[in-house]
Amino acid sequence: MNDNISGWNTWLTAFDDWTDVSISEVHGLMTGLITACNAPDEQVWAKVFEELSFAPLPDQALTLLTEEAEDTVFQLKDKDDAYSYTPLVPDDEHDLYERVMALKQWANGFMTGFGITDCGLSSEENEMLSDLAKIGGIRLEDDEDFEGGEESYLYIYEFARMVPVSFATRKRKPVKDIALIAGLSIDAKTTKELQAEGKLPKPMPPVVDAMNQNNPS
Repeated sequence: MNDNISGWNTWLTAFDDWTDVSISEVHGLMTGLITACNAPDEQVWAKVFEELSFAPLPDQALTLLTEEAEDTVFQLKDKDDAYSYTPLVPDDEHDLYERVMALKQWANGFMTGFGITDCGLSSEENEMLSDLAKIGGIRLEDDEDFEGGEESYLYIYEFARMVPVSFATRKRKPVKDIALIAGLSIDAKTTKELQAEGKLPKPMPPVVDAMNQNNPS
């Protein structure tokens, strides 16, 4: 599948001005989250990224993420369509190193996304996540060959691809119910926004406690 068909180029464009993590990691995070939760709207996605200490997503990226999550939920819910799910990684025209690193990032994103859902695991699921974590732990230098080459890459790619397919049969819950953002008001304004509107007093300048300063002798 080439970069245009897979959506790789579309994601690159949408996330061009956002560089906190790679698009493969974002796609993995999205997939991990929606294997256990319903696809959230843009407002909730923005809150999830805020609570994970990421910079705000550009509007184009936020819209793409929201639409892709909705499509992926429908895809994974259908037994036949689920097997056509693919992680967002560059196509075979890219260097093997780049593809391995993208799959590693996708795996780490999936671990994060699923991890924040607070879902329990069966012994089989736990074993799958343990193996996925090994993919997320791959270390390669720029000039280092991936052991096993293309054959090994295709093997771990196929394994990673099947993890969300296997996890997608669980009952989903609203993202608003996960501990990361449960109890937060999704449309609540920040302290800075409230201060700008005059609804909160501006902070006082810091007070220096001269008594605790070391005076030169």
